[in-house]
Amino acid sequence: MRIVFFGTPQFAVPTLQTLLASRHTVCGVVTQPDRPRGRGQRVSESPVTVLAAGESVPLLQPDRLRDPVVVDTLRAWRPDLGVVAAYGKLIPESILTLPAHGMINVHASLLPKYRGAAPVQRAVIDGEHETGVTIMQMEKMLDSGPMLAKVKRPIGPDETADVIERDLAVLGADLLLQVVDRIEAGTVQSELQDFMCCSYAPKVTKEEGLIDWSLPAIYIHNRVRGLYPWPHAYTYLDLVRLIILKTHVEEAPTDARPGTVVDVTRDAVHVAAGHGGRIVLNQVQLEGGRSMAVRDFLAGHRVTPGAFFTGPPASVPDTAGS
Repeated sequence: MRIVFFGTPQFAVPTLQTLLASRHTVCGVVTQPDRPRGRGQRVSESPVTVLAAGESVPLLQPDRLRDPVVVDTLRAWRPDLGVVAAYGKLIPESILTLPAHGMINVHASLLPKYRGAAPVQRAVIDGEHETGVTIMQMEKMLDSGPMLAKVKRPIGPDETADVIERDLAVLGADLLLQVVDRIEAGTVQSELQDFMCCSYAPKVTKEEGLIDWSLPAIYIHNRVRGLYPWPHAYTYLDLVRLIILKTHVEEAPTDARPGTVVDVTRDAVHVAAGHGGRIVLNQVQLEGGRSMAVRDFLAGHRVTPGAFFTGPPASVPDTAGS
């Protein structure tokens, strides 16, 4: 079949690579315009742009999908099917219905749970023990279409969102190709979503990274995992913002005030959390600095039991992120 592909970030790359290596034809790729990225905010190409250009696939980077030129270009590509993997924008109905077989989506959750922009991050933050990929037929309403196939993946207690998302990208690519072959053969089967079980996974924000030490240790640990590698969890120590990159929950109760450093060992800082729990900091980063093991951080910064992690100083605006 002739397939038009919509995608932008690294998550979409394995799916596009799999389609390019298949017996089907990728007749064109639609991705978002080049934008400022990274700490220096330099304009750069998206991972999908780099791959498509390297394979000499026709490429479209519209600011607006509703631009008539976009529809005209897609029609000229004569797609039988559209495939979407993390494109990053809602696709209008005029495009959803353009391919003969409509459009299908590679979504990184076990629908109907975690519809929306950040399914992996939200699943980790919520402490889920399992996630997966759903291939679904796209409809006008966000992530609501019939499900065509699913694959599951467990979530380890200390795994971070980036590792999980990387694995799901590969699992989703393999599953997507199976579904494309079934669509071509006319053997694909669909299952309607149970709307009573749906949940929404909005995009994560920088502001969500501020740690509330009164929460149970497992809640804090899950937030650190879910917000890694962006936008990161963070706190303040002596009015300095400290990004928390890796943690683990400690089975050692304490009656100290949440946010208090209760112990400092060679490789870790042990902090009181809510409900008498403790959480251990293993990897941190000072604002504008590099990521480092706590052992290296302690070599240059004095932290003693009784120190207290706080929110942002009242006189300093809370500008999260790094």
